[in-house]
Amino acid sequence: MGRSDGVGGKPPLLTLRDTPGNPVPTGGTLVAVGTADDCTLRAAYWRSTARTGRGTVCLLQGRAEFIEKYYETVRELRARGFDVVAFDWRGQGESDRRIDDPHKGHVARFDEYRLDLRAVAETVLVPLMPEPHYGLAHSMGGCVALTCALGGWIPFRRLVTVAPMLSIRMVRWPAGAALLARVLQRLGFGDRYVPFGGPVSIATKPFSGNRLSLDPARYARNAAAAQQVGAGAVGDPTIAWLAEAFRAMGRLRDPRAAPRITLPTLVVAAGADPVCGTPATERFAARLKAGHILVLPDARHEILTERDAIRQDFWAAFDGFVPGSPLPTHAEAEAHAAPVPVA
Repeated sequence: MGRSDGVGGKPPLLTLRDTPGNPVPTGGTLVAVGTADDCTLRAAYWRSTARTGRGTVCLLQGRAEFIEKYYETVRELRARGFDVVAFDWRGQGESDRRIDDPHKGHVARFDEYRLDLRAVAETVLVPLMPEPHYGLAHSMGGCVALTCALGGWIPFRRLVTVAPMLSIRMVRWPAGAALLARVLQRLGFGDRYVPFGGPVSIATKPFSGNRLSLDPARYARNAAAAQQVGAGAVGDPTIAWLAEAFRAMGRLRDPRAAPRITLPTLVVAAGADPVCGTPATERFAARLKAGHILVLPDARHEILTERDAIRQDFWAAFDGFVPGSPLPTHAEAEAHAAPVPVA
């Protein structure tokens, strides 16, 4: 398939890519979704492969991720009776960039991610996909979803957030880093890489000592997918992204925040997470009035691409938390989007 980075504008062609052992799930539809601020996102949706429909799960990626990384999860959700929506956040995957270097993970404000989710909800999720609607959010996607829920708007009946980004362990002195990032952002350096950052995707680094998964086969699969999508698997974040991430995490870690979230939420944390701080996640989840937390002791950051035993525990928790209502038809107004069949 062809490739378009969409640097500085809308990509003329959207694609989904196969890699050995990681084929595009069959029967999907690719959609270009426009946001309120004129950004174009790559989105895709699939129908359930089970006899009885249970609603729709919308996948919210982590930073530097892309749809191709979630093919296995898409197949597992479809087999459970769920339709699935997946999309790339702005600044990563095959969605639009707002700066010239497509390798930089960049947003000027975290609120831009809310515009992305709202656009996907209004263009795909609500008009095309059967209810009830659920969210499955990883890392940064969990931070965005919880921030939306805190603000009183989120298009889901229930949310499962996996290793949510509530603190960043890779930053040695978080308070000092947050202050420095804010100062550099105000001085006009927001679109530059964080200090010592560069274009290499974390997903393509050697398996030995990696922060993401204990499963060598899945890690290699994701590395191959990252190589295939090229700049879609972005490198390190920009200073603006980091400054905005610290602001968003700070709002959620305020002790008054979690009790205000009324959305039923399952938090699944990784006990051996070297990327996001699990203690901060546990403190947050303990304050939720409509939430539960499960800590998987041996898991690293990417629970959905972990070893089978860890993933089985995750899916058992998911299945117990996300009930669906039988829906006999998919006859929705699909003409509201301009779909492109996935090859």
